[in-house]
Amino acid sequence: MVEVIKPLASLKGRDFLSNLDLSPAEYRAVLDTAHAMKRGAYKGLRPLEGQTLAMIFEKPSLRTRTTFEVAMNQLGGHAVNLTNAEIGLGTREPVRDIALNLERWVEAIMARVYLHSTLEELARYSSKPVINGLSDLLHPVQLLADYQTIEETFPDTRGIKVAYIGDGNNMANAHIQCAVLSGVKLTIATPRGYEPNAIIYMEALKLGADITLTHDPLEAAKGAQVLYTDVWVSMGQEAEASQRRKIKDFAGFQVTPAMLDLIDPDGIFLHCLPAHYGEEVVEEATLHKKSRVFDQAENRLHAQKALLYHLLS
Repeated sequence: MVEVIKPLASLKGRDFLSNLDLSPAEYRAVLDTAHAMKRGAYKGLRPLEGQTLAMIFEKPSLRTRTTFEVAMNQLGGHAVNLTNAEIGLGTREPVRDIALNLERWVEAIMARVYLHSTLEELARYSSKPVINGLSDLLHPVQLLADYQTIEETFPDTRGIKVAYIGDGNNMANAHIQCAVLSGVKLTIATPRGYEPNAIIYMEALKLGADITLTHDPLEAAKGAQVLYTDVWVSMGQEAEASQRRKIKDFAGFQVTPAMLDLIDPDGIFLHCLPAHYGEEVVEEATLHKKSRVFDQAENRLHAQKALLYHLLS
C-alpha cells in the first residue's frame, strides 16, 4: 500500500513563483508526494473538492494547460481556462484588477506569462496563491517534474552531474535554483553572451550550490548522469530577425545521439518540450534509449498535482 502524505501546513496558501519559494524540506515533501501519486496513492481521494484554479495563458500551452486541468479534476477540483484574448492582462484591465476579481471567485491562480513582473503583480494583489506556470525568468513547475524524472533513475540526486546545454534562459535559471535544493553538480554550457541570469546564479552560489558555467558543450556532456536542453528560440521570439544569428551562435550545441554517447552509460536525456527539431535537438535524440523526455512530460501531471495538494489542501 502506498503511503498518503499529509499536506504540509507550512505550504497552505503560499505563492509558488520560483523553486526557492520552497525550503529543502518542502521541496522534498512535494517530490515525495508526486512519486506517491504516480504509484497510485490518493486515487479516489478528493482533497480539493469544490475548489477552483484559474489558469491564465498569455502563451499557448499543451503540457501546462492539460496537466493542471487534469490535476485539479483528479483531486476533486475544477480549472477555468482564461486566454489573454479574453482577459487582456494589463490592456483590457490592469493586472491588479484581475487579481482582485479572481481572488473573490477561485482558490488559486496559475499564470503562464511573458513577464515575471506580471506574476509578481498578481501575487501582490491576490490573497490567494499564485503559481508560476512559466515566465521569461523562471519555469519552476517544469523543474519539479524534471527532478521527479531524474529521481526515478537516480533516487539520491546529491552529487550527480547534471549538464544543461543551450540558452541561458528561464530553464537554465530554474535549474540553478534547483541545484540549491537537490544537491546536484550542475554544469551549464552556453555560447558566449547567452549566460544565465547573474543575480540568480550568484544567489545560488551563496546558498552553497555546486554550479559551473562553461562554453564547451561536449566537455559539459562528458560523464553527465543527466543531459538537458531547451529551445534556443523562445516562444514569441520566432519572428525576430536576430534569431537567425542566434541559431548560428549555437553551432555545436545541438543534442544528437553522438552527444548522448558522451554521457554516463546509465545517464538520461531530458527536454522540457516542445522541441525544435533540427535546432537544439534532433528527433533521434528524443527517441533514443537514454531519452526520458516523454516520462518527463507525464510527470508534469504528478508534480503539479502534488504542488496543488500542498498549497490548497
